[in-house]
Formats: sequence, structure tokens, C-alpha cells
Amino acid sequence: MYNGEKLDAKKFIDEQIAQIREQVKDDIVILGLSGGVDSTVTAVLINKAIGSRLQCIFVDHGLLRKNEFEDVLEQYNDMGLIVKGVRAQDRFFAACKGITDPELKRKAIGKTFIDVFNEEAKMIENARWLAQGTIWPDIAESHSDKGTIKSHHNVGGLPKEMNLGLVEPLKYLYKFEVREVGHALGIPENLIGRHPFPGPGLGVRCLGELTPEKIHILQEADAIFINALRRYDLYDKIWQAGAIFVPQKTTGVSDGKRTYDNVIALRAVNSVDAITAQIIRLPWELLDEVQHDIIANVDGVNRVVYDISSKPQATIEWE
Repeated sequence: MYNGEKLDAKKFIDEQIAQIREQVKDDIVILGLSGGVDSTVTAVLINKAIGSRLQCIFVDHGLLRKNEFEDVLEQYNDMGLIVKGVRAQDRFFAACKGITDPELKRKAIGKTFIDVFNEEAKMIENARWLAQGTIWPDIAESHSDKGTIKSHHNVGGLPKEMNLGLVEPLKYLYKFEVREVGHALGIPENLIGRHPFPGPGLGVRCLGELTPEKIHILQEADAIFINALRRYDLYDKIWQAGAIFVPQKTTGVSDGKRTYDNVIALRAVNSVDAITAQIIRLPWELLDEVQHDIIANVDGVNRVVYDISSKPQATIEWE
């Protein structure tokens, strides 16, 4: 917890506003928005401190959820944030071509993000600072005593050529504390209540080499799953949920004929700090409905499984 004490969200906000103003003075700050809770709270907090001197960039790496790029830009439209949307899907898929190792894939996505972000940042005059929505579990997993569990896109330093200082107001908070700060800032519940979503996006929920075709399949399956959780009034009772593309073909039957297609895994867990996570026993009716809808409506899938692994030993994400 923040300073080892129970968080006082209002006090934290006042302290951070004063600290941000002292740190950046009259400079321009740029922030890579993801649409997630951490970057949203970071953006609103810094905007409260310095107003229009915060300029946000939202990069579409092609690994977002279905329709997420358009939805996120629309959500920020009325929040007083300056946000530039950048479509760069082709560059990310090219950078990840042929890569199957999870760590190498994360690093390729992270490097490409920095390259794209750097190019956009150079167009912003007098930018001296980079804001990031880093939180404590990101740091803990990237710098474990037993080695890196997994790399995080916003942990590990910046290319020297960017020549920017770092602003990370949330780096000592856990996710539940970030949400408390978001509520105190008056951020709409539909943004604060969003499930955590990894920086590399669906890239760590699509096993093996990333291709537009695989990601399209995953986006469709994931949308069916998330929409079902909302219909069953379960989304807000779950820490994190999503679909995973498993590039293992299995035998199936459709219209009396043999099929040989891919597997989709479903994952839903509860947690407090993302350091540990417990599986959720979803209603059988929901799982049955979801598997039927995915197999019937998503070409390239003929089998759906449910992941019942807790953390530890498994991580929340598959890669």
C-alpha cells in the first residue's frame, strides 16, 4: 500500500498534484493512453495538475479488443483530455513476424510501441516529460528477486534518444488503490470498473506467432465472452476475464463433416493486487452458452475450454 499505510485517496491526489507541478513546472508532459484503468487515472490526475500541458497519445497496435480503439477515443472525448489516436497495426505485426517466444514477443511489441510513440512525441514541441501508468505489481513482476516473471511495457527505462523525464504518480499503488483514486477524481464508473488489460494487449493472449487472422478470431471470441459476462451481471464481480487463442488444432464435427480447427480458452479470475489470483466458478449455463456461440459464429474455432488454474502456479495471462 501507499507509504505502507491505508490509502487516503483525497490526500494522495492533493500530494500528487503538488508533486507533479513541482516536478514538471511549465513543461509539456506526454502520456501513452491505453484506455485501461491505470493510464486513465494517470491522465486525469496529471490533467488536474497541469491541464492542457498534458498531451496524450493512443496507439492502436492491432492487439486491442474488438472496436476498442474507436470506443476509447469516444470515451475520452468529453473528459477534457487532449488525445491523438495513431493507427500502427501493420508495424506491430511486421515486428512480431516469426516470433513465438512469449518474452521476445513482449519485447518486440514494447520496442515497436516505443518507436511509434517516439515518432509521435517528437512532433510535440517542448515535451520534456513522459507520464506512465506504472503501478506496483508491474514493478514487482519485472524485478522479482527470482528473476523477471514477465516484462512490462512501462517498466525498464526509456531509450536515451527520447531525452524525457518520467512522471509515474501511481507506481507505489495496487490496482484497488488506483480505483479508489479514480473514484475520488470523479472518473466514470464504466472506465474505473474496466478489467485490467495487458499493455501488449491480445498479443499475450494469442499463443505463438501473431497474425491479423488469429487476432481477428480472438477478438470475436473475446467479445462473445465479455458480452455474456455482462448479460449475466457478472462482469463487475470479476477481477479479470478474457479469451485466449490456442494454436492447437483439434478434430471436430460440423454439419456431419470432420473439422480440424483451433482452440479458444476462457479465463476468469478474482484478485486484489494481481500478485495472486483465484479461479472463478462461472455458471455452467453461461459457459455452455458462450462455447456454443463461439463455435457457431467464429470461423476457425471448433473447441472451447475453461482455464481453472490459480496464480500461483499459473500467471493470470497465458504469456
